[in-house]
Amino acid sequence: MNIFAAFQSEVETALAALAAEGKLPPNLDLSKVAAEPPRDASHGDVAINAAMVLSKQAGSNPRALAELLVAKLKASPDVADVSIAGPGFINARLKAHVWPRLVQSILKQGNSFGHSRFGQGKKVNVEYVSANPTGPLHVGHVRGAVFGDALAALLTATGFDVTKEYYINDAGAQVDVLARSVYLRYLEALGQNIGEIPEGLYPGEYLKPVGEALAREFGKAFVDQPESAWLAKVRDKTMAMMMDMIRDDLAALKITHEVFFSEKSLHTSGAVDAAIKRLEQQGHIYQGRLDPPKGEVPEDWEDREQTLFRATAFGDDVDRPLKKSDGSFTYFASDVAYSNDKINRGFKELVYVLGADHGGYVKRLQAVASALAGEGTVNVVVRLCQLVKLFRNGEPVRMSKRAGQFVTLRDVVDEVGPDVVRFMMLMRRNEAPLDFDFAKVTEQSKDNPVFYVQYAHARISSVLKKAREAGITDDAPHAADFDLLTDESEIGLMRKLASYPRVLEAAATAHEPHRISFYLHELAADFHALWNKGKEAPQLRFMVEGDARMTRTRLAFLTAIRYCIASGLGILGLTPAEDM
Repeated sequence: MNIFAAFQSEVETALAALAAEGKLPPNLDLSKVAAEPPRDASHGDVAINAAMVLSKQAGSNPRALAELLVAKLKASPDVADVSIAGPGFINARLKAHVWPRLVQSILKQGNSFGHSRFGQGKKVNVEYVSANPTGPLHVGHVRGAVFGDALAALLTATGFDVTKEYYINDAGAQVDVLARSVYLRYLEALGQNIGEIPEGLYPGEYLKPVGEALAREFGKAFVDQPESAWLAKVRDKTMAMMMDMIRDDLAALKITHEVFFSEKSLHTSGAVDAAIKRLEQQGHIYQGRLDPPKGEVPEDWEDREQTLFRATAFGDDVDRPLKKSDGSFTYFASDVAYSNDKINRGFKELVYVLGADHGGYVKRLQAVASALAGEGTVNVVVRLCQLVKLFRNGEPVRMSKRAGQFVTLRDVVDEVGPDVVRFMMLMRRNEAPLDFDFAKVTEQSKDNPVFYVQYAHARISSVLKKAREAGITDDAPHAADFDLLTDESEIGLMRKLASYPRVLEAAATAHEPHRISFYLHELAADFHALWNKGKEAPQLRFMVEGDARMTRTRLAFLTAIRYCIASGLGILGLTPAEDM
Protein backbone atom coordinates (compact mmCIF):
# COMPACT_ATOMS: atom_id res chain seq x y z
CA MET A 1 0.00 0.00 0.00
CA ASN A 2 1.44 3.34 -1.09
CA ILE A 3 -0.58 6.01 0.68
CA PHE A 4 0.95 8.78 -1.37
CA ALA A 5 0.38 7.09 -4.72
CA ALA A 6 -3.23 6.41 -3.69
CA PHE A 7 -3.72 10.01 -2.64
CA GLN A 8 -2.13 11.29 -5.83
CA SER A 9 -4.66 9.20 -7.74
CA GLU A 10 -7.42 10.96 -5.77
CA VAL A 11 -5.92 14.33 -6.67
CA GLU A 12 -5.85 13.41 -10.35
CA THR A 13 -9.47 12.20 -10.15
CA ALA A 14 -10.48 15.51 -8.55
CA LEU A 15 -8.67 17.47 -11.26
CA ALA A 16 -10.43 15.43 -13.96
CA ALA A 17 -13.79 16.18 -12.31
CA LEU A 18 -13.00 19.90 -12.25
CA ALA A 19 -12.11 19.74 -15.94
CA ALA A 20 -15.36 17.91 -16.71
CA GLU A 21 -17.26 20.65 -14.87
CA GLY A 22 -15.54 23.27 -17.03
CA LYS A 23 -13.69 24.77 -14.08
CA LEU A 24 -10.30 23.71 -15.46
CA PRO A 25 -9.00 23.31 -19.02
CA PRO A 26 -9.01 19.72 -20.35
CA ASN A 27 -5.83 17.67 -20.89
CA LEU A 28 -3.66 19.37 -18.29
CA ASP A 29 -0.13 17.99 -18.03
CA LEU A 30 -0.10 16.32 -14.61
CA SER A 31 3.46 14.94 -14.80
CA LYS A 32 4.75 17.36 -12.15
CA VAL A 33 1.86 16.88 -9.72
CA ALA A 34 3.03 15.11 -6.57
CA ALA A 35 1.57 13.92 -3.29
CA GLU A 36 4.36 13.44 -0.75
CA PRO A 37 5.19 13.66 2.94
CA PRO A 38 5.31 17.29 4.12
CA ARG A 39 8.67 18.60 5.24
CA ASP A 40 7.13 19.54 8.59
CA ALA A 41 5.01 16.73 10.06
CA SER A 42 2.91 19.30 11.95
CA HIS A 43 1.47 20.43 8.61
CA GLY A 44 -0.31 17.11 8.08
CA ASP A 45 0.22 13.73 6.47
CA VAL A 46 0.25 14.56 2.76
CA ALA A 47 1.45 17.65 0.88
CA ILE A 48 0.07 18.35 -2.61
CA ASN A 49 1.74 20.73 -5.07
CA ALA A 50 -0.95 20.55 -7.79
CA ALA A 51 -2.16 24.16 -7.51
CA MET A 52 1.38 25.51 -7.72
CA VAL A 53 2.52 23.48 -10.75
CA LEU A 54 -0.76 23.70 -12.71
CA SER A 55 -1.74 27.35 -12.20
CA LYS A 56 -0.01 28.62 -15.34
CA GLN A 57 -1.57 25.91 -17.54
CA ALA A 58 -4.95 26.48 -15.93
CA GLY A 59 -4.78 30.24 -16.33
CA SER A 60 -5.54 30.67 -12.65
CA ASN A 61 -3.70 31.94 -9.63
CA PRO A 62 -2.48 29.07 -7.40
CA ARG A 63 -4.66 29.82 -4.40
CA ALA A 64 -7.88 29.99 -6.44
CA LEU A 65 -7.01 26.63 -8.02
CA ALA A 66 -6.16 25.22 -4.58
CA GLU A 67 -9.59 26.23 -3.26
CA LEU A 68 -11.30 24.32 -6.10
CA LEU A 69 -9.19 21.25 -5.43
CA VAL A 70 -9.63 21.38 -1.65
CA ALA A 71 -13.41 21.37 -2.06
CA LYS A 72 -13.15 18.09 -3.97
CA LEU A 73 -10.61 16.45 -1.65
CA LYS A 74 -12.70 17.10 1.46
CA ALA A 75 -15.17 14.53 0.15
CA SER A 76 -12.57 11.75 0.33
CA PRO A 77 -13.43 9.09 2.95
CA ASP A 78 -9.78 9.00 4.03
CA VAL A 79 -9.37 12.75 4.58
CA ALA A 80 -9.91 14.23 8.05
CA ASP A 81 -8.89 17.75 7.12
CA VAL A 82 -7.41 19.57 4.14
CA SER A 83 -6.14 23.14 4.11
CA ILE A 84 -4.25 25.67 2.02
CA ALA A 85 -0.90 27.06 3.12
CA GLY A 86 0.92 30.07 1.70
CA PRO A 87 0.27 30.90 -1.95
CA GLY A 88 -1.38 27.57 -2.79
CA PHE A 89 0.24 24.54 -1.17
CA ILE A 90 -2.30 21.97 0.01
CA ASN A 91 -1.89 19.93 3.19
CA ALA A 92 -4.10 16.99 4.07
CA ARG A 93 -4.49 15.13 7.33
CA LEU A 94 -5.71 11.55 7.05
CA LYS A 95 -8.28 9.80 9.20
CA ALA A 96 -7.17 7.39 11.89
CA HIS A 97 -8.44 4.30 10.06
CA VAL A 98 -5.79 4.75 7.34
CA TRP A 99 -2.90 3.69 9.57
CA PRO A 100 -4.23 0.27 10.68
CA ARG A 101 -5.07 -0.44 7.06
CA LEU A 102 -1.49 0.38 6.15
CA VAL A 103 -0.03 -2.00 8.76
CA GLN A 104 -2.29 -4.82 7.55
CA SER A 105 -1.04 -4.16 4.03
CA ILE A 106 2.59 -4.44 5.18
CA LEU A 107 1.88 -7.75 6.87
CA LYS A 108 0.46 -9.10 3.61
CA GLN A 109 3.46 -7.94 1.55
CA GLY A 110 6.15 -9.08 3.96
CA ASN A 111 9.75 -8.33 3.00
CA SER A 112 8.57 -7.04 -0.39
CA PHE A 113 6.81 -4.09 1.27
CA GLY A 114 7.54 -0.95 -0.72
CA HIS A 115 8.26 -2.78 -3.97
CA SER A 116 6.23 -1.49 -6.90
CA ARG A 117 5.74 -1.28 -10.66
CA PHE A 118 6.73 2.38 -10.60
CA GLY A 119 9.35 1.85 -13.35
CA GLN A 120 6.82 0.13 -15.63
CA GLY A 121 9.41 -2.33 -16.92
CA LYS A 122 11.66 0.32 -18.47
CA LYS A 123 14.94 -1.30 -19.56
CA VAL A 124 17.90 0.10 -17.64
CA ASN A 125 21.57 -0.81 -17.93
CA VAL A 126 23.63 -0.10 -14.81
CA GLU A 127 27.35 -0.31 -15.48
CA TYR A 128 29.52 -0.19 -12.39
CA VAL A 129 32.99 -1.10 -11.15
CA SER A 130 34.46 -1.72 -14.67
CA ALA A 131 37.94 -1.47 -13.19
CA ASN A 132 40.94 -2.12 -15.42
CA PRO A 133 41.72 -5.85 -14.95
CA THR A 134 45.33 -5.15 -14.11
CA GLY A 135 45.15 -6.04 -10.43
CA PRO A 136 42.91 -6.63 -7.43
CA LEU A 137 40.11 -4.19 -6.73
CA HIS A 138 41.20 -1.51 -4.28
CA VAL A 139 39.32 0.61 -1.76
CA GLY A 140 38.75 3.25 -4.42
CA HIS A 141 36.50 0.76 -6.23
CA VAL A 142 34.48 -0.20 -3.15
CA ARG A 143 32.21 2.80 -3.05
CA GLY A 144 31.24 2.66 -6.72
CA ALA A 145 30.73 -1.09 -6.48
CA VAL A 146 28.35 -0.81 -3.52
CA PHE A 147 26.58 2.24 -4.93
CA GLY A 148 26.02 0.62 -8.33
CA ASP A 149 24.83 -2.64 -6.83
CA ALA A 150 22.40 -0.94 -4.44
CA LEU A 151 21.12 1.32 -7.20
CA ALA A 152 20.47 -1.68 -9.44
CA ALA A 153 18.58 -3.41 -6.61
CA LEU A 154 16.59 -0.24 -5.91
CA LEU A 155 15.58 0.14 -9.56
CA THR A 156 14.61 -3.52 -9.71
CA ALA A 157 12.49 -3.20 -6.56
CA THR A 158 10.64 -0.25 -8.06
CA GLY A 159 9.72 -2.00 -11.28
CA PHE A 160 12.53 -1.32 -13.73
CA ASP A 161 14.00 -4.07 -15.92
CA VAL A 162 17.65 -3.84 -14.86
CA THR A 163 20.83 -5.38 -16.26
CA LYS A 164 23.97 -5.16 -14.10
CA GLU A 165 27.04 -4.85 -16.28
CA TYR A 166 30.83 -4.75 -15.99
CA TYR A 167 32.87 -3.36 -18.88
CA ILE A 168 36.21 -5.17 -19.19
CA ASN A 169 38.98 -2.90 -20.45
CA ASP A 170 40.84 -5.77 -22.14
CA ALA A 171 42.08 -3.81 -25.15
CA GLY A 172 44.88 -1.28 -25.31
CA ALA A 173 48.45 -0.85 -24.17
CA GLN A 174 47.87 -1.45 -20.44
CA VAL A 175 46.87 -5.07 -21.13
CA ASP A 176 50.13 -5.73 -22.93
CA VAL A 177 52.04 -4.09 -20.07
CA LEU A 178 50.27 -6.45 -17.67
CA ALA A 179 51.18 -9.46 -19.82
CA ARG A 180 54.85 -8.42 -19.81
CA SER A 181 54.70 -8.08 -16.02
CA VAL A 182 53.25 -11.58 -15.70
CA TYR A 183 55.90 -12.97 -18.05
CA LEU A 184 58.52 -11.97 -15.48
CA ARG A 185 56.56 -13.80 -12.77
CA TYR A 186 56.41 -16.80 -15.10
CA LEU A 187 60.21 -16.80 -15.36
CA GLU A 188 60.41 -16.37 -11.57
CA ALA A 189 58.15 -19.40 -11.09
CA LEU A 190 60.60 -21.41 -13.22
CA GLY A 191 63.43 -20.49 -10.84
CA GLN A 192 64.96 -17.49 -12.58
CA ASN A 193 66.10 -14.47 -10.58
CA ILE A 194 64.16 -11.58 -12.13
CA GLY A 195 65.55 -8.90 -9.79
CA GLU A 196 63.61 -5.67 -9.33
CA ILE A 197 60.48 -5.25 -11.44
CA PRO A 198 61.35 -2.62 -14.07
CA GLU A 199 59.62 0.74 -13.80
CA GLY A 200 56.49 0.88 -15.89
CA LEU A 201 55.48 -2.72 -15.16
CA TYR A 202 53.13 -3.95 -12.43
CA PRO A 203 55.12 -4.98 -9.32
CA GLY A 204 52.34 -6.43 -7.14
CA GLU A 205 52.77 -9.90 -5.65
CA TYR A 206 49.23 -10.75 -6.76
CA LEU A 207 50.75 -11.62 -10.16
CA LYS A 208 52.85 -14.45 -8.73
CA PRO A 209 50.00 -17.01 -8.86
CA VAL A 210 49.41 -16.09 -12.50
CA GLY A 211 53.06 -16.69 -13.33
CA GLU A 212 52.95 -20.01 -11.48
CA ALA A 213 49.84 -21.06 -13.42
CA LEU A 214 51.59 -20.24 -16.69
CA ALA A 215 54.61 -22.27 -15.64
CA ARG A 216 52.40 -25.27 -14.87
CA GLU A 217 50.52 -24.99 -18.15
CA PHE A 218 53.33 -24.16 -20.59
CA GLY A 219 56.47 -25.35 -18.80
CA LYS A 220 59.57 -23.75 -20.34
CA ALA A 221 57.96 -23.23 -23.76
CA PHE A 222 58.16 -19.43 -23.54
CA VAL A 223 61.65 -19.15 -22.05
CA ASP A 224 64.10 -17.22 -24.27
CA GLN A 225 61.36 -16.77 -26.87
CA PRO A 226 60.57 -13.46 -28.59
CA GLU A 227 57.59 -11.51 -27.30
CA SER A 228 55.61 -12.32 -30.42
CA ALA A 229 55.70 -16.03 -29.47
CA TRP A 230 54.16 -15.64 -26.02
CA LEU A 231 52.45 -12.25 -25.62
CA ALA A 232 48.97 -13.23 -26.88
CA LYS A 233 48.77 -16.46 -24.84
CA VAL A 234 50.14 -14.84 -21.68
CA ARG A 235 47.72 -11.92 -22.11
CA ASP A 236 44.67 -14.19 -22.52
CA LYS A 237 45.61 -16.35 -19.53
CA THR A 238 46.31 -13.27 -17.42
CA MET A 239 43.00 -11.62 -18.35
CA ALA A 240 41.07 -14.75 -17.44
CA MET A 241 42.78 -15.08 -14.05
CA MET A 242 42.50 -11.36 -13.27
CA MET A 243 38.77 -11.42 -13.98
CA ASP A 244 38.37 -14.53 -11.82
CA MET A 245 40.09 -12.66 -8.99
CA ILE A 246 37.89 -9.59 -9.51
CA ARG A 247 34.73 -11.72 -9.53
CA ASP A 248 35.85 -13.38 -6.28
CA ASP A 249 36.56 -9.99 -4.69
CA LEU A 250 33.14 -8.68 -5.73
CA ALA A 251 31.46 -11.85 -4.48
CA ALA A 252 33.02 -11.20 -1.07
CA LEU A 253 31.12 -7.92 -1.12
CA LYS A 254 27.97 -9.79 -2.23
CA ILE A 255 28.09 -8.30 -5.72
CA THR A 256 27.42 -10.17 -8.94
CA HIS A 257 27.06 -8.86 -12.48
CA GLU A 258 24.85 -10.39 -15.12
CA VAL A 259 27.00 -9.22 -18.03
CA PHE A 260 30.79 -8.93 -18.37
CA PHE A 261 31.31 -7.05 -21.62
CA SER A 262 34.68 -7.20 -23.37
CA GLU A 263 36.08 -4.02 -24.92
CA LYS A 264 38.26 -6.23 -27.11
CA SER A 265 35.14 -7.82 -28.63
CA LEU A 266 34.07 -4.43 -29.96
CA HIS A 267 37.20 -4.34 -32.14
CA THR A 268 37.31 -7.99 -33.20
CA SER A 269 33.61 -8.03 -34.14
CA GLY A 270 33.77 -4.84 -36.19
CA ALA A 271 31.40 -3.08 -33.78
CA VAL A 272 33.62 0.01 -33.60
CA ASP A 273 33.61 0.41 -37.37
CA ALA A 274 29.83 -0.11 -37.43
CA ALA A 275 29.18 2.51 -34.75
CA ILE A 276 31.40 5.10 -36.46
CA LYS A 277 29.65 4.37 -39.75
CA ARG A 278 26.28 4.93 -38.08
CA LEU A 279 27.39 8.34 -36.86
CA GLU A 280 28.81 9.13 -40.27
CA GLN A 281 25.53 8.27 -41.99
CA GLN A 282 23.74 10.57 -39.56
CA GLY A 283 26.09 13.42 -40.46
CA HIS A 284 27.84 13.57 -37.09
CA ILE A 285 31.39 12.84 -38.35
CA TYR A 286 33.73 15.27 -40.13
CA GLN A 287 37.40 15.85 -40.89
CA GLY A 288 38.79 18.84 -39.05
CA ARG A 289 41.25 20.34 -36.60
CA LEU A 290 40.87 20.87 -32.88
CA ASP A 291 42.08 23.85 -30.93
CA PRO A 292 44.96 23.03 -28.56
CA PRO A 293 43.99 22.30 -24.93
CA LYS A 294 43.63 25.32 -22.69
CA GLY A 295 46.59 26.01 -20.44
CA GLU A 296 49.89 24.20 -20.93
CA VAL A 297 49.96 22.33 -24.24
CA PRO A 298 51.11 18.68 -23.89
CA GLU A 299 54.37 17.68 -25.61
CA ASP A 300 52.58 15.10 -27.74
CA TRP A 301 50.01 17.59 -29.01
CA GLU A 302 49.53 17.40 -32.78
CA ASP A 303 47.88 20.10 -34.85
CA ARG A 304 46.53 17.88 -37.60
CA GLU A 305 43.36 17.06 -39.45
CA GLN A 306 41.43 14.33 -37.64
CA THR A 307 38.27 12.27 -37.82
CA LEU A 308 36.00 14.03 -35.33
CA PHE A 309 32.58 13.45 -33.78
CA ARG A 310 30.41 16.58 -33.56
CA ALA A 311 29.98 16.23 -29.80
CA THR A 312 29.44 19.98 -29.32
CA ALA A 313 26.20 19.69 -31.32
CA PHE A 314 24.88 17.58 -28.43
CA GLY A 315 26.08 19.65 -25.47
CA ASP A 316 29.71 18.52 -25.09
CA ASP A 317 32.50 21.05 -24.57
CA VAL A 318 34.62 19.96 -27.55
CA ASP A 319 34.34 17.68 -30.56
CA ARG A 320 35.94 14.30 -29.94
CA PRO A 321 38.63 12.57 -32.05
CA LEU A 322 37.87 9.01 -33.16
CA LYS A 323 41.22 8.01 -34.66
CA LYS A 324 44.86 8.39 -33.64
CA SER A 325 47.59 9.58 -35.96
CA ASP A 326 48.53 5.96 -36.73
CA GLY A 327 44.98 5.27 -37.93
CA SER A 328 43.92 3.16 -34.94
CA PHE A 329 40.80 4.02 -33.00
CA THR A 330 40.88 6.17 -29.88
CA TYR A 331 39.53 4.95 -26.57
CA PHE A 332 36.57 7.26 -27.14
CA ALA A 333 35.73 5.32 -30.30
CA SER A 334 35.31 2.24 -28.11
CA ASP A 335 32.95 4.26 -25.90
CA VAL A 336 30.90 5.10 -28.99
CA ALA A 337 30.70 1.45 -30.02
CA TYR A 338 29.81 0.34 -26.48
CA SER A 339 27.01 2.92 -26.25
CA ASN A 340 25.76 1.80 -29.64
CA ASP A 341 25.69 -1.81 -28.46
CA LYS A 342 23.66 -0.90 -25.37
CA ILE A 343 21.19 1.08 -27.46
CA ASN A 344 20.86 -1.83 -29.90
CA ARG A 345 20.06 -4.08 -26.93
CA GLY A 346 17.00 -1.94 -26.24
CA PHE A 347 18.04 -0.06 -23.09
CA LYS A 348 16.17 3.20 -22.56
CA GLU A 349 18.36 4.36 -19.70
CA LEU A 350 22.11 3.98 -19.43
CA VAL A 351 23.54 4.43 -15.94
CA TYR A 352 27.31 4.79 -15.51
CA VAL A 353 28.84 4.70 -12.03
CA LEU A 354 32.29 6.25 -12.25
CA GLY A 355 35.03 7.60 -10.00
CA ALA A 356 35.13 11.30 -9.21
CA ASP A 357 38.09 11.74 -11.58
CA HIS A 358 35.83 10.85 -14.54
CA GLY A 359 33.75 14.03 -14.44
CA GLY A 360 34.81 14.83 -17.99
CA TYR A 361 32.97 11.75 -19.24
CA VAL A 362 29.50 13.00 -18.36
CA LYS A 363 28.84 15.27 -21.32
CA ARG A 364 30.57 13.05 -23.88
CA LEU A 365 28.56 9.97 -22.89
CA GLN A 366 25.34 11.96 -23.04
CA ALA A 367 26.34 13.40 -26.41
CA VAL A 368 27.09 9.97 -27.89
CA ALA A 369 23.72 8.53 -26.85
CA SER A 370 21.85 11.55 -28.19
CA ALA A 371 23.64 11.32 -31.52
CA LEU A 372 23.18 7.57 -31.92
CA ALA A 373 19.58 7.21 -30.71
CA GLY A 374 18.17 10.69 -31.17
CA GLU A 375 17.86 13.36 -28.49
CA GLY A 376 15.52 12.41 -25.67
CA THR A 377 15.29 8.77 -26.78
CA VAL A 378 17.80 7.27 -24.36
CA ASN A 379 18.44 8.78 -20.93
CA VAL A 380 22.09 8.79 -19.80
CA VAL A 381 22.75 9.07 -16.08
CA VAL A 382 26.30 9.40 -14.77
CA ARG A 383 26.92 9.12 -11.04
CA LEU A 384 30.36 10.05 -9.75
CA CYS A 385 31.58 8.54 -6.49
CA GLN A 386 34.03 10.49 -4.37
CA LEU A 387 37.04 8.94 -2.69
CA VAL A 388 36.98 6.92 0.52
CA LYS A 389 39.64 7.61 3.14
CA LEU A 390 40.47 4.75 5.50
CA PHE A 391 41.33 5.32 9.15
CA ARG A 392 41.90 3.25 12.25
CA ASN A 393 41.19 5.17 15.46
CA GLY A 394 41.71 8.38 13.52
CA GLU A 395 45.01 7.33 11.95
CA PRO A 396 45.33 6.71 8.17
CA VAL A 397 45.47 3.01 7.25
CA ARG A 398 48.67 1.71 5.67
CA MET A 399 48.84 0.17 2.23
CA SER A 400 48.37 -3.53 1.51
CA LYS A 401 51.65 -5.44 1.15
CA ARG A 402 50.11 -7.87 -1.31
CA ALA A 403 48.90 -5.16 -3.66
CA GLY A 404 52.07 -3.13 -3.31
CA GLN A 405 50.36 0.15 -4.11
CA PHE A 406 47.01 0.35 -2.31
CA VAL A 407 44.55 -1.07 0.21
CA THR A 408 42.50 -3.76 -1.50
CA LEU A 409 38.75 -4.23 -1.42
CA ARG A 410 39.34 -7.66 0.08
CA ASP A 411 41.40 -6.15 2.93
CA VAL A 412 38.43 -4.03 3.97
CA VAL A 413 35.77 -6.73 3.57
CA ASP A 414 37.81 -9.38 5.38
CA GLU A 415 38.27 -7.13 8.40
CA VAL A 416 34.75 -5.78 8.99
CA GLY A 417 32.46 -7.92 6.81
CA PRO A 418 30.45 -7.08 3.69
CA ASP A 419 27.35 -5.78 5.49
CA VAL A 420 29.27 -3.11 7.41
CA VAL A 421 31.12 -2.03 4.28
CA ARG A 422 27.96 -1.82 2.19
CA PHE A 423 25.94 0.15 4.73
CA MET A 424 28.70 2.63 5.52
CA MET A 425 29.40 3.27 1.84
CA LEU A 426 25.76 4.33 1.51
CA MET A 427 25.61 6.62 4.54
CA ARG A 428 26.73 9.62 2.47
CA ARG A 429 25.70 10.98 -0.88
CA ASN A 430 27.88 9.49 -3.60
CA GLU A 431 29.40 12.87 -4.51
CA ALA A 432 30.42 13.63 -0.90
CA PRO A 433 33.81 12.47 0.46
CA LEU A 434 33.62 9.58 2.92
CA ASP A 435 35.84 8.73 5.89
CA PHE A 436 35.78 5.07 6.92
CA ASP A 437 37.23 4.34 10.34
CA PHE A 438 37.61 0.61 11.07
CA ALA A 439 37.21 1.18 14.80
CA LYS A 440 34.07 3.28 14.56
CA VAL A 441 32.21 1.15 12.02
CA THR A 442 32.51 -1.95 14.20
CA GLU A 443 31.68 -0.46 17.60
CA GLN A 444 28.34 -1.45 19.10
CA SER A 445 26.76 1.90 19.87
CA LYS A 446 24.02 4.18 18.60
CA ASP A 447 26.74 6.29 16.96
CA ASN A 448 27.40 3.44 14.54
CA PRO A 449 24.52 3.58 12.01
CA VAL A 450 24.82 0.01 10.74
CA PHE A 451 24.73 -1.37 14.29
CA TYR A 452 21.84 0.95 15.18
CA VAL A 453 19.68 -0.28 12.28
CA GLN A 454 20.62 -3.96 12.62
CA TYR A 455 20.03 -3.78 16.37
CA ALA A 456 16.46 -2.62 15.73
CA HIS A 457 15.82 -5.70 13.57
CA ALA A 458 17.54 -7.96 16.11
CA ARG A 459 15.56 -6.48 19.01
CA ILE A 460 12.27 -7.14 17.23
CA SER A 461 13.36 -10.67 16.36
CA SER A 462 14.24 -11.24 20.01
CA VAL A 463 10.81 -10.09 21.21
CA LEU A 464 9.03 -12.31 18.69
CA LYS A 465 11.20 -15.26 19.71
CA LYS A 466 10.41 -14.73 23.41
CA ALA A 467 6.72 -14.52 22.54
CA ARG A 468 6.86 -17.85 20.71
CA GLU A 469 8.71 -19.42 23.64
CA ALA A 470 5.90 -18.16 25.87
CA GLY A 471 3.34 -19.83 23.64
CA ILE A 472 2.20 -16.62 21.95
CA THR A 473 2.33 -17.15 18.19
CA ASP A 474 2.31 -14.45 15.53
CA ASP A 475 0.78 -16.67 12.85
CA ALA A 476 -2.48 -14.70 12.63
CA PRO A 477 -1.44 -11.03 12.32
CA HIS A 478 -4.61 -10.26 10.36
CA ALA A 479 -6.52 -10.73 13.62
CA ALA A 480 -4.65 -7.85 15.26
CA ASP A 481 -6.66 -4.75 16.14
CA PHE A 482 -4.41 -1.84 15.23
CA ASP A 483 -7.06 0.64 16.38
CA LEU A 484 -5.68 -0.18 19.84
CA LEU A 485 -2.41 1.57 19.00
CA THR A 486 -3.12 5.16 19.95
CA ASP A 487 0.08 6.43 21.56
CA GLU A 488 1.72 9.24 19.60
CA SER A 489 4.93 7.16 19.29
CA GLU A 490 3.01 4.28 17.72
CA ILE A 491 1.11 6.55 15.33
CA GLY A 492 4.40 8.25 14.46
CA LEU A 493 5.92 4.90 13.58
CA MET A 494 2.93 4.09 11.36
CA ARG A 495 3.40 7.39 9.54
CA LYS A 496 7.07 6.57 9.12
CA LEU A 497 6.22 3.17 7.65
CA ALA A 498 3.75 4.84 5.29
CA SER A 499 6.50 6.96 3.76
CA TYR A 500 8.71 4.01 2.83
CA PRO A 501 7.24 3.23 -0.63
CA ARG A 502 7.48 6.91 -1.48
CA VAL A 503 11.12 6.96 -0.30
CA LEU A 504 11.93 4.08 -2.65
CA GLU A 505 10.29 5.76 -5.64
CA ALA A 506 11.96 9.10 -4.93
CA ALA A 507 15.34 7.39 -4.44
CA ALA A 508 14.93 5.49 -7.72
CA THR A 509 13.97 8.67 -9.59
CA ALA A 510 16.98 10.55 -8.21
CA HIS A 511 19.31 7.50 -8.48
CA GLU A 512 20.22 7.96 -4.82
CA PRO A 513 20.22 4.68 -2.86
CA HIS A 514 21.68 6.43 0.17
CA ARG A 515 18.16 7.72 0.87
CA ILE A 516 17.25 4.22 2.00
CA SER A 517 20.09 4.21 4.54
CA PHE A 518 18.93 7.55 5.89
CA TYR A 519 15.35 6.30 6.10
CA LEU A 520 16.31 3.08 7.90
CA HIS A 521 18.36 5.04 10.43
CA GLU A 522 15.39 7.31 11.14
CA LEU A 523 13.00 4.35 11.39
CA ALA A 524 15.38 2.58 13.78
CA ALA A 525 15.58 5.73 15.92
CA ASP A 526 11.77 5.89 16.16
CA PHE A 527 11.60 2.21 17.08
CA HIS A 528 14.33 2.44 19.74
CA ALA A 529 12.53 5.49 21.18
CA LEU A 530 9.31 3.45 21.49
CA TRP A 531 11.27 0.61 23.10
CA ASN A 532 12.74 2.98 25.68
CA LYS A 533 9.33 4.56 26.29
CA GLY A 534 7.97 1.12 27.16
CA LYS A 535 10.53 0.76 29.93
CA GLU A 536 8.92 3.66 31.80
CA ALA A 537 5.32 3.04 30.71
CA PRO A 538 4.37 -0.67 31.12
CA GLN A 539 1.20 -0.19 29.05
CA LEU A 540 3.41 0.52 26.02
CA ARG A 541 5.43 -2.68 26.29
CA PHE A 542 5.19 -5.11 23.43
CA MET A 543 4.10 -8.00 25.65
CA VAL A 544 1.42 -6.69 28.02
CA GLU A 545 0.73 -9.01 30.93
CA GLY A 546 -2.94 -9.91 31.19
CA ASP A 547 -3.87 -8.37 27.84
CA ALA A 548 -3.55 -10.98 25.09
CA ARG A 549 -5.35 -8.84 22.53
CA MET A 550 -2.97 -5.90 22.92
CA THR A 551 0.03 -8.22 23.03
CA ARG A 552 -0.90 -9.88 19.74
CA THR A 553 -1.53 -6.47 18.17
CA ARG A 554 1.83 -5.12 19.26
CA LEU A 555 3.62 -8.28 18.07
CA ALA A 556 1.96 -7.89 14.67
CA PHE A 557 3.01 -4.23 14.63
CA LEU A 558 6.60 -5.27 15.42
CA THR A 559 6.43 -7.77 12.57
CA ALA A 560 5.41 -5.00 10.18
CA ILE A 561 8.31 -2.82 11.31
CA ARG A 562 10.68 -5.76 10.91
CA TYR A 563 9.41 -6.37 7.36
CA CYS A 564 10.14 -2.75 6.46
CA ILE A 565 13.66 -2.86 7.90
CA ALA A 566 14.33 -6.17 6.15
CA SER A 567 13.05 -4.76 2.86
CA GLY A 568 15.38 -1.77 3.05
CA LEU A 569 18.37 -3.81 4.16
CA GLY A 570 17.69 -6.29 1.36
CA ILE A 571 17.83 -3.54 -1.27
CA LEU A 572 21.09 -2.29 0.23
CA GLY A 573 22.43 -5.84 0.05
CA LEU A 574 22.57 -6.57 3.79
CA THR A 575 21.38 -9.63 5.65
CA PRO A 576 19.06 -8.56 8.51
CA ALA A 577 20.47 -9.52 11.92
CA GLU A 578 18.40 -11.95 14.01
CA ASP A 579 20.50 -11.46 17.14
CA MET A 580 23.45 -9.30 18.19
